[in-house]
Amino acid sequence: MRKIRRRLWVVAAPGVATLALSDLAFGQTSSLHKLGTVTAQPLTLENTSFTYVKLEPPREIKINDIVTIIVDYKTQHLSRGNLQRRKRSNMAAILQRWIQFEGGNLAPTPMGLGTPSIEAQLNNQMQTQVQLDSGDTVKFQIAATVVDIRPNGNLVLEAHRRIENNEDTYEQRLSGIVRREDVLPNNTILSEDVAELNIEKVETGHVRDGYKRGWLLRWLDNVGPF
Repeated sequence: MRKIRRRLWVVAAPGVATLALSDLAFGQTSSLHKLGTVTAQPLTLENTSFTYVKLEPPREIKINDIVTIIVDYKTQHLSRGNLQRRKRSNMAAILQRWIQFEGGNLAPTPMGLGTPSIEAQLNNQMQTQVQLDSGDTVKFQIAATVVDIRPNGNLVLEAHRRIENNEDTYEQRLSGIVRREDVLPNNTILSEDVAELNIEKVETGHVRDGYKRGWLLRWLDNVGPF
């Protein structure tokens, strides 16, 4: 007479079903024969979601690689000043006695026309009001080259652009330091994430000559007589 003993485990989970049979014994023997076992996988978003998209690992950046810097810089400055100055001076002088030479000696001189006197008064008042309201906006994109990589992984960037149109020349220069993790997946960098940001913009030609100040205006601004 043979006895058959079976143990059946059924484990159900969302999206995962596992069926395991074990401890199958025949006859009076104590040997265990495992027919097969399926191990359940951990529930993660990757193996349970139909819309999961695995993110690509960050691209390794090396020296001489090119990245794009998006510059969007705005400044607003407001300054006011008020100066008031008032000065008043009074002076009064009276000559009561004078001297003269008579026979080689000094003698007092009679004041027949009265006592000479001097009286003066000076009033000086100045009031100055100054208000300065300035704003500047710089917005452009420029390709920069990785010229160095610091020991901590920070990237040193430099960019230069030169445009010549007829007799006008436009130059833009940019330099700064950025962290490696601030490089976006589309290989761009925001200017607000760049440390030690240095932007230079130079224009020469007829357009620049049309709105720049002449030497006389520059001299008057430096002297400032009023």
